[in-house]
Amino acid sequence: MIANADALLKPLTIKGLTIRNRVMSTSHAPGYGKDGKPQERYQLYHEEKAKGGIGLTMFGGSSSVALDSPAAPWNQISVADDSVVPYFRQFSDRVHAHGAKLMIQLTHMGRRTKYDTENWFPTLSASPRREPASRTIPKEMEQEDIDRVVRDFASAARRCKEGGLDGCEVSAAHGHLIDQFWSPGVNQRTDKYGGSLENRMRFGIEVLEAMRAEVGEDTIIGIRMSGDEMIADGLSQEDCLAIAAEYARRGLVDFLNILGGQARDHIAHAISLPNMSFPVAPFLFLPSAIKREVDVPVFHAQRVTDLATAARAVSEGHVDMVAMTRAHIADPHLVKKLSEGRADDIRQCVGAGYCIDRIYVGGDALCIQNAATGREATMPHVIAKADVRRKVVVVGGGPAGLEAARVAAERGHSVVLFERDKLAGGQIGIAAKAGWREALSGITRWLVGQVTKLGVDLRFGTEATEAAILAERPDIVIVATGGSPSRGHAKGAEAHAVTTWDVLTGAVEPTGSVLLYDEMGQHNAASTAELLAKRGCLVEIATHDRMVAEEVGTTNQPIHIRELYKLDVVMTPNMELIEIYPEGNRLVAALRNTMTDAEEERVVDRVVVEHGTLPVDALYHGLKNGSVNKGQMDQGAIVRGEPQPYDLSSGYALYRIGDAVAGRNIHAAIYDALRLCKDL
Repeated sequence: MIANADALLKPLTIKGLTIRNRVMSTSHAPGYGKDGKPQERYQLYHEEKAKGGIGLTMFGGSSSVALDSPAAPWNQISVADDSVVPYFRQFSDRVHAHGAKLMIQLTHMGRRTKYDTENWFPTLSASPRREPASRTIPKEMEQEDIDRVVRDFASAARRCKEGGLDGCEVSAAHGHLIDQFWSPGVNQRTDKYGGSLENRMRFGIEVLEAMRAEVGEDTIIGIRMSGDEMIADGLSQEDCLAIAAEYARRGLVDFLNILGGQARDHIAHAISLPNMSFPVAPFLFLPSAIKREVDVPVFHAQRVTDLATAARAVSEGHVDMVAMTRAHIADPHLVKKLSEGRADDIRQCVGAGYCIDRIYVGGDALCIQNAATGREATMPHVIAKADVRRKVVVVGGGPAGLEAARVAAERGHSVVLFERDKLAGGQIGIAAKAGWREALSGITRWLVGQVTKLGVDLRFGTEATEAAILAERPDIVIVATGGSPSRGHAKGAEAHAVTTWDVLTGAVEPTGSVLLYDEMGQHNAASTAELLAKRGCLVEIATHDRMVAEEVGTTNQPIHIRELYKLDVVMTPNMELIEIYPEGNRLVAALRNTMTDAEEERVVDRVVVEHGTLPVDALYHGLKNGSVNKGQMDQGAIVRGEPQPYDLSSGYALYRIGDAVAGRNIHAAIYDALRLCKDL
């Protein structure tokens, strides 16, 4: 049972709009927009949350109101003309059909966008101060620009109303245009929009007044803003409290959506989108402080990953609505499961940040552990029963194998899972040993809990031999044996290098000086370097890439880099490890600069390498010739969402998934399993 769960399930009424419970999803940018519109994929993603019982779902984080605030970056929504209205109507109908409410976030990005996309207009801001994240130097807005943008906000609000949306919020968070006028670190104006806080609030006041005049008093308008920007030249908590109180006092807003931080640069961005290295609800004190000073509802989102924390936030009066945005990416049915007394079936967000990190490299938001999210048109969140019951044998208890067993059991099949180790998890169990990455183990806990409830025959600590598998008389065999760490191609590496796996599992405990060579650019090496440094080692991390952890995304990479600096880890980019050889009781590591070909040597006590994994596939090859499909997967059927076309009357079908095929990541392993097994 979740303590104070009833507090979450109480309705909230704002200006005649009754929201069925206190759980919401904030507006965000999943990258599902198409041609600047929220088309089918975008709508289905939010509709699933409505089916799952959410009270309010917001969409279109950074939906642009003007032509010089382009929607193109991150496949966003444009509300700059009337062509979007029919899509809003369709979207509203979808969500309302399931009892939820739908709102949008409107913004002008100001300097926090690119000039070299869409219409190639210069970016705008209060003053021509360069923006670190977008790297643009904006045009200082003239009065005519201010007047035009104010009108653009009003027109966008009208389109939202005509589209049947339940309301809208204006974004003054994350360094968008309104915040750029508020912030003393950006606004250097000497006219009526600059100087005192009262003057700096003026532009936002004009925007909200124009929106209200356009849509009337009955339309719900709120604002998303920071409660403390947490940067030296930004808005303090006192500043933000004063702004919130003044806007509420004037009747400009019907709710306040409060967060902490400001996404001005890499580390500030990572702090404002806290990952698993942060405690849950790290900035709840900010909306709580504002709620004491205003008489409008207060919303909050930031790493509220579990319902117990959400219930406490509402029941103790810190907020009126709690947003569980990433939690709904992990499980869009979490409210429904809570109301049905199935809280232990909720797939809890672990804070990996995979969803957000993909967006900032131009990808779409995908959950590290729920492969159906964002793919609602083709991947089910609720698994349908199969027409024919089969015997399925799964080999491997990592994420691929556990998900395969879960989905096959949901289909109604009889499932046996062999796992050589005594514990499930595979590589997740190794990654979770690295300091602040421990929360990854939540993925395994949920999967093990589900397959146990579904009656899967779990055989941990049991080696799966060909004979043992065939003795089960399987219809389908799924090999998810994972990978083993590669030592790479450097001369002498096989004899003299150890892997990050060796360090994290405790098989090797390096002391003294360590060279850690990383050719993958992901979490593994950076996490291991942190662990070694905390144990007292003198660590240098060298990489073939232009920087350490180059493949790690926006919410995670800055945390790694920050921690490595704190621990005095030497970071050496643009180096290739070419040879390791012994010299006395130490090792010499030869490195080649990838830009100049100049060679250097390091004399160290240990060399640790991260070269990814190679498939553990001996069992697969042993079973291949006896299978009806020779171990092959019909890719066309997978893409079309159809069952595999193999006749099982004469034997078993064999498939391999996850790192047993090729080294990839957790999401790829789980997606392999879901899209194969949902049609078995």
